[in-house]
Amino acid sequence: MTINPTLGRDPALAQVGVTPSPLALLLLGRGSDPASERGVDCPGELPPAADPTLAARAAAAKTALGDRVFILGHHYQRDEVIAFADVTGDSFKLAQQAAARPQAEAIVFCGVHFMAESADILTGAHQRVILPDLAAGCSMADMATAEQVEQAWDDLLDAGVAADTVPVSYMNSSAAIKAFTGRHDGTICTSSNARRALEWAFGERGGARVLFLPDQHLGRNTAVGELGMTEADCVVYDPHRPGGGLTHRQLREAKMILWRGHCSVHGRFTRDSVDEVRARIPGITVLAHPECRREVVTAADLVGSTEYIISVVDAAPAGSAFAIGTELNLVQRLAKRHPDKTIVFLDRTVCFCSTMNRIDMPHLVWTLESLVRGETVNQIAVDRDVATFARKALDQMLALP
Repeated sequence: MTINPTLGRDPALAQVGVTPSPLALLLLGRGSDPASERGVDCPGELPPAADPTLAARAAAAKTALGDRVFILGHHYQRDEVIAFADVTGDSFKLAQQAAARPQAEAIVFCGVHFMAESADILTGAHQRVILPDLAAGCSMADMATAEQVEQAWDDLLDAGVAADTVPVSYMNSSAAIKAFTGRHDGTICTSSNARRALEWAFGERGGARVLFLPDQHLGRNTAVGELGMTEADCVVYDPHRPGGGLTHRQLREAKMILWRGHCSVHGRFTRDSVDEVRARIPGITVLAHPECRREVVTAADLVGSTEYIISVVDAAPAGSAFAIGTELNLVQRLAKRHPDKTIVFLDRTVCFCSTMNRIDMPHLVWTLESLVRGETVNQIAVDRDVATFARKALDQMLALP
């Protein structure tokens, strides 16, 4: 492991109220385990991270490529990468933006693997979607594999409940999981429209229960917090236990079968985090993402998607104070954008999304300069059959009113 001794002195971290712990001093997004991670090696030489010309090289390559390249930057990316994005946004907004640029031959997606897959599904066959670092995955998406979900469906069949169970999969899932959802006439959802997706599943779709993949917290928060269900209506399917750790009776009586998955960033916030920040900054507004645990969401003042969080902070009057429970790069960016407001991170220790942070300037420069030379690196191409059914589930989401 590589320790960055300067992180604890980072004024940007101090600005958002973060006091790094020794463990948090790990340089997130650096280092790799070749035995367990995909794509940690690049088929070429990366520029050194300390190269002072990286920004100039990226700008020159982007200028040379012109309209042939379109760069997407997720809100959780580093500031130096966001500076070169043509559009910033959440995962689905970016995939839509990619589809709306048919003239771009190459879509460089500065995000994580499942996002690039969605962009490939929604863009034309003449377009290439590129992920600058193939090791930029998503811990939540990786918590549900196609094989595990097929086994779960077999368990539902054995329990006699599959016929009236509707799969609803979060956007933060692999193309294979989206395809599973499409094959079983379900829908995809985002953190913004999860309520509408569940209303459709129980209403128009006529389901008796929902299999919600892969984030248990978003599923629970939406069902209990927005649709008025009880905790007893929800059960958690654990793919690492026989039958998911559930009896046939539990499956029959459940309204929400929640996959045992979570976001490694949002899942770290606790009720203690909320209590601590309220004691430290009286009158502060706690703003949390719905991927947070139920205890955090119930204690927060406001709850919403990444786009919602940004809109609330942007619209707030000068002098407002927010403790925000989401990825640290975004919280830091909002604090810089609004120096007239108090904006702090909900937790006192560092919590970047380590896989998002793998997209750095060396990888971006390498990607763009390769395109200038006529070389396509790290292309994300979803199998046609998988893409067909994944697109069906995505189209169902787009059809939701």
